[in-house]
Amino acid sequence: MLRERIWHIMEQLNIADFPRPVYGRIPNFKGARDAAQKLFKLREWQKASVVKSNPDAPQHYVRYQALQEGKILVMASPRLRNGFLLLDPRKIPSSKYAYSVTIKGAFLYGRRVSLSEIPPIDLVITGCVAVNTQGRRLGKGGGYSELEYGILAELGLITSSTPIVTTVHDVQVVQDYIPLEVHDLTVDYYATPTRLVEVQPRGYKPKGIYWDLLKPEHRELNVIKELMKLKNMQ
Repeated sequence: MLRERIWHIMEQLNIADFPRPVYGRIPNFKGARDAAQKLFKLREWQKASVVKSNPDAPQHYVRYQALQEGKILVMASPRLRNGFLLLDPRKIPSSKYAYSVTIKGAFLYGRRVSLSEIPPIDLVITGCVAVNTQGRRLGKGGGYSELEYGILAELGLITSSTPIVTTVHDVQVVQDYIPLEVHDLTVDYYATPTRLVEVQPRGYKPKGIYWDLLKPEHRELNVIKELMKLKNMQ
């Protein structure tokens, strides 16, 4: 499988970075800071006031820079067990920014928010195990990135025009065919340590939650139950 191949290559070539081994993870990689720096050149990044990010290690530099630039950061908790966290740089000591964008730090310096408290999202940061040149991506396989996107799209906080970006190592960019299901999202830009690429043409974006495709474990999440209550109130 493609995931296993990428994980194996990254470990074998010693491209992987802490935490290791990277099997089963959104893999951290040497050069993640350089990839992040390329991302910051995007006009979409510079214009964004609110960014939503995955909590994984390779996107640490992106989350840190968001706070440094005064952006509101909406962070998904691991496997959405605790829904979404909001980090406001005005309410966090600048000396704690780097720690606050780790998983443990986000729970300490961020605030767990209800779905109704999340502001509209200007840009989405997602983690990938692999991405192809058409912008199709593979995550860890749990479907949580898609679920996070679907929830926010369902609420109108994300639209099909909201940019989706990722940072990966060059070896994670592949020519392989990656299947695209109705709930899958594609990236609009990917940054590596050596380049920044805009995907053209722009790929498919889900319109919300596809309720009939939800996994049983996803239906049991409190954030999904909260969303169902909100939808019933409309």
